[in-house]
Amino acid sequence: MNPEIIVVTAAYGQQQVTALGGQRALLPVIQQAGADGVEIRRELLDDAALTSLPELGKAIAAHRLRAFYSVPDALFMADGALNPQLDRYLSEAEQLNARLLKFSLGHYAGDFDSKKLRQALAHQSVKLVVENDQTACGKLAPLTRFFAEFGDAHMSHGMTFDMGNWLWTGEKAEDAAQLLGRYIGYIHVKAAVPHHDSFRAIALDDADDQWRTLLKQLPASVPRGIEFPLEGDDLVAVTRRYVDLLRNC
Repeated sequence: MNPEIIVVTAAYGQQQVTALGGQRALLPVIQQAGADGVEIRRELLDDAALTSLPELGKAIAAHRLRAFYSVPDALFMADGALNPQLDRYLSEAEQLNARLLKFSLGHYAGDFDSKKLRQALAHQSVKLVVENDQTACGKLAPLTRFFAEFGDAHMSHGMTFDMGNWLWTGEKAEDAAQLLGRYIGYIHVKAAVPHHDSFRAIALDDADDQWRTLLKQLPASVPRGIEFPLEGDDLVAVTRRYVDLLRNC
């Protein structure tokens, strides 16, 4: 069975998304490209869009796409407390009829009131997942500790494994795949190369085959998200090429 392919709207770039009139304008492109779903990014929603999430959710459904929702926030705050905006983000995800709500881990200390997280998720249909981000909080040690303690306890619904972000944290993606593979519920496909004193994501056609090797180490049945640059005069054709590639490799 081929995996679901999700297109992350940020792959088109903030400038392009704004020029087109917002993330909703990309739904026909993503549908025509044959994708299964769209990852809506909260950081690309303006105030007007945030007040009309049910309409965006209906538009996603009308295009026969599944909705994933990403918030640019951490599950745990600097003091180790659970994010006080969790209920708000869960409500937004519900308005979108999203299947998945993605956070970064943040400052997980292991001594938070886990009852609050259990209660927040108890009657939710949306799955909460935690991603390895590009900060020290996204390193292997804290993620391993979090998932070892809560990955099988319905405290979260697994991990979003970003293939490229391990470069930013200076760790080996292959090691992470081996240690965290059992928790992975969603994959952000990304290739990156050095850029100044950091890294930048690049299209898969411009990358070597390391991404293919890594992808083969990851669960084959979980959704795969396109989170590398999608650029060109024909966005449908560019998107379709990578949708087909990731569905069949």
